[in-house]
Amino acid sequence: MILIYRIFSTDIYPFLIIYIYFRKILKKEDPKRFKEKIFIFNFQINKKKNTKLIWFHAASIGEYKSILPIIERLKRNNKNLAVLITTTTLSSGNLAKKELKKFVNVEHRYLPFDVPFLIDRFFYLWKPNRVFLVDSEIWPNLILTAKKYNIPIALINGRLTAKSFNKWIRFPNVAKKIFNFFDLCLCSNNETKNYLNKLNVKNTFFKGNIKFISRVNFEKIYNINKNILLRKKTWFAASIHEGEDIFCLKTHLNLKKKFNDIITIVAPRHINKKKKIQRLFEKSGLKTQILSENEKILEDKEIIIINYFGALQNFFKYTKSVFMGKSMIEKFKNDGGQNPIEAAKLNCKIYHGPYIYNFSEIYKLLDKKKISYEIKNYKELSHKLELDLTNPIKKSNRVVDPISVLGEKTLIDTMKLVDEFLNHDNK
Repeated sequence: MILIYRIFSTDIYPFLIIYIYFRKILKKEDPKRFKEKIFIFNFQINKKKNTKLIWFHAASIGEYKSILPIIERLKRNNKNLAVLITTTTLSSGNLAKKELKKFVNVEHRYLPFDVPFLIDRFFYLWKPNRVFLVDSEIWPNLILTAKKYNIPIALINGRLTAKSFNKWIRFPNVAKKIFNFFDLCLCSNNETKNYLNKLNVKNTFFKGNIKFISRVNFEKIYNINKNILLRKKTWFAASIHEGEDIFCLKTHLNLKKKFNDIITIVAPRHINKKKKIQRLFEKSGLKTQILSENEKILEDKEIIIINYFGALQNFFKYTKSVFMGKSMIEKFKNDGGQNPIEAAKLNCKIYHGPYIYNFSEIYKLLDKKKISYEIKNYKELSHKLELDLTNPIKKSNRVVDPISVLGEKTLIDTMKLVDEFLNHDNK
């Protein structure tokens, strides 16, 4: 089966080129860097001689942000260490471009498609000393190539759902071979650890979900719209997916019956959908504004649609009530939810739908501490928000203690295993 996959992934390469150019036309890819996914010879390699290079691959924003505390710790302990971060999504690439400026010898690239000769060329050019795959980014050709070059490879914050495990187990020999290529597996939950144990994977550990590690620098958070956000009745719909825009519309219209100055702030998970969302709200006669970075909210607007990356913290800090997206659409039953930790640490009251599989453990903790609440429909959310806006929630800069404590323990335990992995055989 592995051979079949390698042949198939090679044969579809011409179609992948067409696919990526089509996505570029739709503005779903970086207009200048999209070729990184399909033409390796366009890379400019900045690796210095005699420098150990550690490669982290994270799919999107959530995974990318989860590894930053680990990279900070690694760079603090070894200033000569070079780090390569690859991602696949446009949003993660844009965020990395902004955030990685604070690091020395840390670069971002888009991961090439899992085509044998692309991946092989990528390894040959970068020559990483260690490879970390984050979350569920299990790419067979990448893993096989790491073994080909005798490069140790680890899975960090690894996640297998029942759905994904059942797919792998259809080919048990392949699954056992691929996962046993990992020299270290750090799982994000006990469920994943149990699945890997069934595959007889060695060096498998559960030390906590690294997404708990994220830190918030309160002093550096600033929003030029602070005054209007605190003065008017506002709520924030964060990282919403297609279908949840209608949910937000119905919620807003309900709240408008009670509050004349209600403002709904919408942050689409995919900002290329902003125009579609705007048209939906304007059909109901609502005054909308697509808000770019460092742009002021106009006084007469009712719906604010965020049009830039890295905005969530700025609005978490100055809004009291937050709905976390990817939680109300049934098609996300097995992979729903968005990371609520930043909102919790900024003392927001968090609402979410029933489909939170990817962050079920986190929400379980937050629900228990009455930091987050599950809602079933827009009427229930409208009622909760009405109460919040009638009786304003006191905002403060306190860090939610259970998350901070758990995050620090997770970081310490994770770094111990990461350091052992990096220093083994001193490669």
